[in-house]
Amino acid sequence: MDKRVYNGVERPAFTPDYITELKADEIFVFGSNLAGMHGGGAAWAAFKHFGAILGRGVGLQGQSYAIPTMQGGVETIKPYVDDFIAFAREHPELFFYVTRIGCGIAGFSDRDIAPLFAAALPLPNVCLPESFVKAL
Repeated sequence: MDKRVYNGVERPAFTPDYITELKADEIFVFGSNLAGMHGGGAAWAAFKHFGAILGRGVGLQGQSYAIPTMQGGVETIKPYVDDFIAFAREHPELFFYVTRIGCGIAGFSDRDIAPLFAAALPLPNVCLPESFVKAL
């Protein structure tokens, strides 16, 4: 399956490697740092294209959602992922593209981060990277 339909709109089955534009109901989920210094990787793309706000390292910002990944081990990321999953459940009107958060500058592997998103797998409005799904 390489496509899915959500809210009457065809979407990819997995988060694309590169996202350069979003539909009005789509949100770009990226790894950030707590200080909200969106200087590289997906965080830079979120700032440049999708409304991420400098100085805000957590939560919804424009058409982006920040999950901090630079403050310690995987256990420090989990509460933020849990908050994101709860947010996605509460907002079925939105469709979320989760990038490979924590797997770039933060230095974690897909196997480290993917289990944090296990509870998001059944959510029809959350799209995960194929590498996360395979790791689960």
